[in-house]
Amino acid sequence: MEKKIKVFAPATVANVGPGFDIFGLALEGIGDELEVSLRDDSAIKIHPIEEYENLPTDPDLNVAGVAIKALLKELDSQQGFEIVIRKRVMPGSGLGSSASSSAAAAYAANELLGSPFSKKELVRFAMEGERATSGKAHADNVTPSLLGGFTLVRSYGPLDVVSIPYPKELYVAVVHPQIEVKTADSKRILKREVALEMAISQWGNVAGLVAGLASGDFDLIGRSLEDHIVEPIRSVLIPGYAEAKHQAIVSGALGCNISGSGPSIFALTEGKATAEKVARAFDEYYTDLGIDHKVYVSGINAEGAKTINKLAEKV
Repeated sequence: MEKKIKVFAPATVANVGPGFDIFGLALEGIGDELEVSLRDDSAIKIHPIEEYENLPTDPDLNVAGVAIKALLKELDSQQGFEIVIRKRVMPGSGLGSSASSSAAAAYAANELLGSPFSKKELVRFAMEGERATSGKAHADNVTPSLLGGFTLVRSYGPLDVVSIPYPKELYVAVVHPQIEVKTADSKRILKREVALEMAISQWGNVAGLVAGLASGDFDLIGRSLEDHIVEPIRSVLIPGYAEAKHQAIVSGALGCNISGSGPSIFALTEGKATAEKVARAFDEYYTDLGIDHKVYVSGINAEGAKTINKLAEKV
């Protein structure tokens, strides 16, 4: 088996409008890279993380260490690992930063141990990494980061995750204002109860989005991106949100909403050219506001977590 491996797990957009804690999609070209190697003892060592020295390296606190320890517990294994994390997803960005590291770690450890688990089975281990950072083992980010594509968490008890078909011309434009919104804080401000009428509208949009994705109906996808429950509350944490959304729509986006907990904002489009137009509108708007930001244009990453290269001969 391999003794050392380098892996990549993509950043993600979660919630995707009406699908709070259940929908997620994987992005292309942005994500975390991990170099993971087997040790000759049972220790799990995480190196200091370049540019993010404040992130913990204790394997009981770092999401990558927690995910690997959950996997090892299932196998009743005492295997040790050496982990180098290169974060390309800023923590608190709303793009699944912790999920990228958790997914990459679970995937890498599984590969080095001879792949005892399928990618789908790795979701529950990566979820434990999410629990370590947000207090809840949610799966809406780690599932697309591992599996790729557009995914649905149908149930948490028992865990049931599903890949949803989507049109290949579906693209995403994302703007990340360079401020941090902590997932735990953004969840804390949400209402615990919603009116039945509002819930019915939300369920309709959830079903409409799935139907639009599966049938390739872009108009239905756009109509279904409305979120009546979370967006009105969380949007106040994001500077310039309402106008950024307006700029996306007038630039041709199917719809626009908050990525995960924010502050990143995503827009879905039909085709790459429109996504690039929306991205330019995002860029110009936040430049005019004087807010530092990053902009991404991406198709849907169909592959998810993957091996970049093997770093040593098989042993």
